[in-house]
Amino acid sequence: MTTVAARPVGLKTRPTRRGTRRVAVAVGALLLLGLAVLASFALGSKPLAPTQVWHALVAPDGGEATTIVRELRMPRTILALIVGASLAVAGVLLQALTRNPLAEPRIMGISAGASFGVVVAIASFGVSSLAGYVWFGIAGALLAGLLVFGIANRTRDGASPVTLALVGAALDASFGAVVVGLLSIDARTFEEYRFWVVGGVAGRDTSVAAQVVPFALVGLLLAAVAARGLDALALGDDVARGLGHRVGLVRLSGGAAAVLLIGAGVAAAGPIAFVGLAVPHLARGLVGADHRWTLGVSALLGPVLLLTADVIGRLIAPPGEIPAGIVTALVGAPLLVFLVRRARVVTA
Repeated sequence: MTTVAARPVGLKTRPTRRGTRRVAVAVGALLLLGLAVLASFALGSKPLAPTQVWHALVAPDGGEATTIVRELRMPRTILALIVGASLAVAGVLLQALTRNPLAEPRIMGISAGASFGVVVAIASFGVSSLAGYVWFGIAGALLAGLLVFGIANRTRDGASPVTLALVGAALDASFGAVVVGLLSIDARTFEEYRFWVVGGVAGRDTSVAAQVVPFALVGLLLAAVAARGLDALALGDDVARGLGHRVGLVRLSGGAAAVLLIGAGVAAAGPIAFVGLAVPHLARGLVGADHRWTLGVSALLGPVLLLTADVIGRLIAPPGEIPAGIVTALVGAPLLVFLVRRARVVTA
């Protein structure tokens, strides 16, 4: 008589439970994003009921509610969706590429490159509109990204995590010094620049979102392509090569995605803090280290954080408001401390 050994239950149920948890987290993040979008449309110096928001969106009548929703709150909501997703996904990519849990848009000098582009636009070309800043900001970010990877590839270790971080830090300091120098000798440039550098989505119209969305979409697509390779890179370059991944190509696609996403986000909304640092840690704590899930959940939670910060900024001191970049710093710092303390408890 032949007996069949029972299959260990854990081997079958553990992946299923993990997959169910990840799906539940993704659905929860999507619901939070829907609530954040509704709050962005409804809350401000003039609160609106959900029914008024719905009517203004599907059957605009030219009334006050329609004007508030479609002309004032819709552009900043759309931009917050793009910028929040871009910065959060870029943070995941940079933390994977540099193997540095503290990596965020500034670590590779890309954010400073965007700032450099904006200052040059104001000081040298007399640009005085947000729509004009965008192109220069994206160009500055692309320049910084090319310099980082170009210089790193010419070193003995190539584009290794440590080399990328060191070259990026050096370029961040260099671009920052040039920006400060230009601002110190030109008062008009400083006045224009200080509105942008605080960071926020207020005062941006739909043309700004239309300018950056192609860069953000290409960046998100490249990030999705690089996701599997990033999982392998976390195990080390030699292991990644042994698994059949082309390490240089993975780094190039991930780095290009990060540059495009940071360029789009920073150029449109300024250097908003903590979205690219705190959100990846939160997503990783919820769904684990699989980059396909971490990238997807970050793309949902990034806009949630930025939209929430924008709404809080409107409600603190109406009819005025505090820029979202300031609120994200105030909210993101304690959130990151909480995540770090929780991680220590879990690993202890």
